[in-house]
Amino acid sequence: MKVQRVSLWLLGAMLILCSVRTHPLRRCWISMDMRHVEESFQEIKRAIQTRDNFHNVTILSTLGALQSIKPLDVCCVTKNLLAFYVDRVFKDHQEPNPQILRKISSIANSFLYMQRTLQQCQVQRQCRCSQEATNATKIIHDNYDQLEVQSAAIKSLGELNVFLAWIDKNHQETSAA
Repeated sequence: MKVQRVSLWLLGAMLILCSVRTHPLRRCWISMDMRHVEESFQEIKRAIQTRDNFHNVTILSTLGALQSIKPLDVCCVTKNLLAFYVDRVFKDHQEPNPQILRKISSIANSFLYMQRTLQQCQVQRQCRCSQEATNATKIIHDNYDQLEVQSAAIKSLGELNVFLAWIDKNHQETSAA
């Protein structure tokens, strides 16, 4: 009888610990339809990528670097990359075409919305940054800094699909959890 009570108590404790460990992560995910952002990017992709003169260089390092981000670091890396695009890429890019500029502004506004969502998680201490997450975003900043500002902004805008796919993949995985 005591063994059954202990077993049930341990099982209950494990369930509570598991729910406490995963519950804060779920509240930090971006609850936004990414299709609008992806459609806006698709509409400007060709125009942006044709201006990219550095075909053998990447800013977002490789997709592999983002794929190696641990689930606990997804919030941090997402927050850092949103800030990277908002604070550097969108500000550094000088767009002469008003139609493309509107699409970029629409994407930037979506990124600002996502940033606010993740900032709330940061305030609630649910979005921690490990050294690995910090290093991953530092590599991206270093890659950006190796190019002239306008070229780096064009390259980063052209690679936006990599970041969007990463957000989409990580959001879907956590929603299913």
